Amino acid sequence: MDAVVSRMLCGLLLLWASQSLAQSSTLMGKVIDVRSRQPVPDVLVTATSSNLTGEQTVVTDAKGAYRIPHLPPGTYALRFEKEQYKPYARMDVQLRLNRTIRVNIELLPESFVESVEMVGAPSLGCMTTGVNVDQEFIKRIQPSRYDPAVEALAELRPSGQSDTFGMSIAEESTVVAAAPQYNVSPAMPGMSMTLRLHPVPSQEVSTPSPRREPLHRADFYAMYFKGYGVNPTVNPSKERFSTFSVDTDTASYSLARSHLKHHAMPDERAVRVEEFVNSFDYGYDDAKDAPFGIHVEGFPSPVRTGYQVLRIGVKAREVPPAERKSSHLVFVIDVSGSMEGENRLGLVKKALRMLVMELDERDRVSLVVYGSEARQVLPPTSALEKERLLSAIDGLRIEGSTNAEAGLTLGYRIAVEHLREGGINRVILCSDGVANVGVSDAEGLWAQVKSLAARGITLSTVGFGMGNYNDVLMERLAHVGEGNYAYVDGLKEAHRVFVRNLTGTLQVVAKDVKLQVEFDPKAVALYRLLGYENRALTAQQFRDDRVDAGEVGAGHSVTALYEVKPREDSRTLGTLRIRYKAPEGGASKELATPLHSASLRPGYAQAGESTRLAYVASAFAEKLRGSYWTRPLTYDALLALWDGMGSDLKQREDVSELGALIRQASGLDRREDPFESFAPVKSMDFDRAPSGP
Repeated sequence: MDAVVSRMLCGLLLLWASQSLAQSSTLMGKVIDVRSRQPVPDVLVTATSSNLTGEQTVVTDAKGAYRIPHLPPGTYALRFEKEQYKPYARMDVQLRLNRTIRVNIELLPESFVESVEMVGAPSLGCMTTGVNVDQEFIKRIQPSRYDPAVEALAELRPSGQSDTFGMSIAEESTVVAAAPQYNVSPAMPGMSMTLRLHPVPSQEVSTPSPRREPLHRADFYAMYFKGYGVNPTVNPSKERFSTFSVDTDTASYSLARSHLKHHAMPDERAVRVEEFVNSFDYGYDDAKDAPFGIHVEGFPSPVRTGYQVLRIGVKAREVPPAERKSSHLVFVIDVSGSMEGENRLGLVKKALRMLVMELDERDRVSLVVYGSEARQVLPPTSALEKERLLSAIDGLRIEGSTNAEAGLTLGYRIAVEHLREGGINRVILCSDGVANVGVSDAEGLWAQVKSLAARGITLSTVGFGMGNYNDVLMERLAHVGEGNYAYVDGLKEAHRVFVRNLTGTLQVVAKDVKLQVEFDPKAVALYRLLGYENRALTAQQFRDDRVDAGEVGAGHSVTALYEVKPREDSRTLGTLRIRYKAPEGGASKELATPLHSASLRPGYAQAGESTRLAYVASAFAEKLRGSYWTRPLTYDALLALWDGMGSDLKQREDVSELGALIRQASGLDRREDPFESFAPVKSMDFDRAPSGP
């Protein structure tokens, strides 16, 4: 077993090291308030470049610091945004290979007036309002022309010295400072002046909208997010089977929510429709005499003329908390410098405290941390020893640079040595993913993680914090480790993941769960699956028990939506099949149920509230990721659909929040339609997407 773990972690180490060497340029800096001189936390920093696919966003920490590592060299545009501050853009930051550029910014509050009064200078004009400023402020604003922020730009060459993130920095650096310039005459003692400020309009950061080319696995991004394209519309006479692995993860929705609450649009590649849909509880009943309850309903599409929205819901059987199996949970916690802050390590500690209070005599908890090196904070400890557990959690502190490889090695070793036969054995990685960047060809790594999962040691990942976040690796590790992937953006989400869904999160009731819909070509002309692009399987893989698929926990539900164009007078649409294994493995079992046209309602208002909610969640995701098929759906129209879900449902906290997020996105979304020039919305073909201009 030690040999297996060693091979796996050696692969991790080599992989991360090679990728880090390949792209080691970094943008970093600090943001402060121009008046108070205090750090400004939670500033959204966005970097774009022609050499960078998409954009990278980070958020400043409690000390106003930000860092965007592993960037390709090139010319970058940086934008700094926070509510109650004037946005600022820097368009020409030159980043060279294996260099660090530091861009320090002083932001102006929105309340900062356009004219100020100074003492000790001749009068230059008049003003209506003003503020008194001291001589130190005058010194700061005189050196150069005015811009909406004060910035310092420095290129740092690698040296033996390291910053707080473990990044090599220069012992010497050349700083080019740019600060506000006000046309001020030399101050003359005993005289006063009135000065009117004339700010240069801030430049908008924009990049041409890329053509939407299909993405392949060979294009696996080393940084942050990976897009998987948008499912096509399919003719069942050519391919009648739609097959995919189930997915009960919710991280994509939580990540998008965090972006929107920070007044930024989420990266299109980070939006996975199925994770938006499966973030909500639809109140499905589970079957009393079968492993799954099946729920099917549809209604005419509000977007695609001639199509029906078909919702398929599958609910796993409930397991009462008292019947949950005993567990050994090994938490591997990132305590490196990048995890500093209340929304990172601080939130991890609060989440773990919640969890400990929910565990009982059946459970044991181990704590492993990794910073510059890994160490065991707590050996396997009974959940009844709550004071000991809480004391260990409270004692977690930041410990330098990142060594995730050592943390995972130690976590797996403890899990193997203290394996609970017939129980729940799970390694849970809590990290912002900063060190886990650079997966491009890691099939050997995934095979090793999968082999440990086959022995009953599953791996779940929980993401914390914004900025430098690697969604790709966190999602992939959880998938091959047969665990769950969640992103915690606040205490409410921590409570949902670690408390409310504890039994379902820990206790698997079915593994390798695959869904397949066989559409009848005589009944259906065209169909499209919404989401599950990175979970797609071939028709042959459905009955191939060697092919891994998703896991479903106790009481968990899986919802999938299709856009279906039925033929006239069709009584059935096709057949739904579910294939799964028992939690202990063994041979697969298969269920089948017909999809009747009688489940289609005459209109949106006649569909059940849960069906309407699922559609609004999916349409919101489709719109955020720029799907061709939601182009006719405006945000106002989407809000109208949300408003039509029913007053009782809209009052539910998570559903009310969904409406607020749609309104937030409506105010932020300034993207241009990349299809309009060659496929105008007014003449849109609802059956087939354009091939290009």
